[in-house]
Amino acid sequence: MGQPAAFVRLSRCVPPFCPWCDTVYARNRGQMLEISQVVDRVLEFKNNFVVITGGEPFLQWDSGLQQLEERLLAAGCRIQYETSGKLEIPVSCRGFKVCSPKFIEGAWQFVEANIDVADIFKFVVADDFRMLEDFIKKHKIPGQKVWMMPLGAGRADQMESFARVWEYCVRKKFNFAPRLHILAFDRRKGI
Repeated sequence: MGQPAAFVRLSRCVPPFCPWCDTVYARNRGQMLEISQVVDRVLEFKNNFVVITGGEPFLQWDSGLQQLEERLLAAGCRIQYETSGKLEIPVSCRGFKVCSPKFIEGAWQFVEANIDVADIFKFVVADDFRMLEDFIKKHKIPGQKVWMMPLGAGRADQMESFARVWEYCVRKKFNFAPRLHILAFDRRKGI
């Protein structure tokens, strides 16, 4: 959090879709680019930190994402993946893996094998902490690997639950992660 990063947003997602999704456009087919084009665009930022997200990025692991990872690492980049955990995280993935499980349609949409592969778990929450606590307890996730982020695609939405989530994190000794770009720029894209 708080580090300048080049974002690579891959298209397509895994149903069931999050009803609160703020990147619905990522569900559809995006612009087709060669791996070298993506690498060139990332390197133009003159930043060695790259966040690869989606949709669901690991849908494309075997169709180019693994090669993209190799090329970015060879160029000296650090890579962080953001995944819902609806697909199994490839064991060969060498980036830092942020898994953000989603409770949709009355169940956690999550592949159990990801518990041992994810580096941290990020939960987007407004006020229903009981389900999160049950998930964390069931999977024995240590507190230092738990990050809580207030729900909100816009600044006002995020601020509605900001204090509640902060106080909960302090009580439980979890990490707190506001969406800084939303706080600074609200709903503006391309920053």
